[in-house]
Amino acid sequence: MQLSPAHHDERLTAPRSWWFIAVLIGLACALMLLPLGTLPLLAGLVGGTALAGLLVSSYGSARVRVVNGALAAGEARIPVTALGEPEVLDAEESRAWRTYKADTRAFMLMRSYVPTAVRVEITDPADPTPYAYVSTREPEALRAAILAAQRG
Repeated sequence: MQLSPAHHDERLTAPRSWWFIAVLIGLACALMLLPLGTLPLLAGLVGGTALAGLLVSSYGSARVRVVNGALAAGEARIPVTALGEPEVLDAEESRAWRTYKADTRAFMLMRSYVPTAVRVEITDPADPTPYAYVSTREPEALRAAILAAQRG
């Protein structure tokens, strides 16, 4: 299926190491319940792993899309008519905008395990949000999709 240039769809999934840590949390829960017997140990292993996996999955399942004339990043939906020129940020510049250059009023869909991002000004005068920072593994494609959607 070929997507139009004004369409972008990406899911930001958690890295494999986070899933390994979720399993280790399950093992730690099992070891805490070891003195109570085998059944509590198994319940701790399954329950701890499931809860940690649920947390990793919910945090790591952010979706970034440009569809129907809007940038959809996580729960936010921003019409492309309210956006300025998108700026592709490399790993170093992304880190700067996540830390000392960041504005507390900005919308940030930030995932530390994704090194690159796109920063785009919000030009709507009624919106106090100065810009949107969106982590993405495909910054050039996201920028191109925003620009194509802005052109119509």
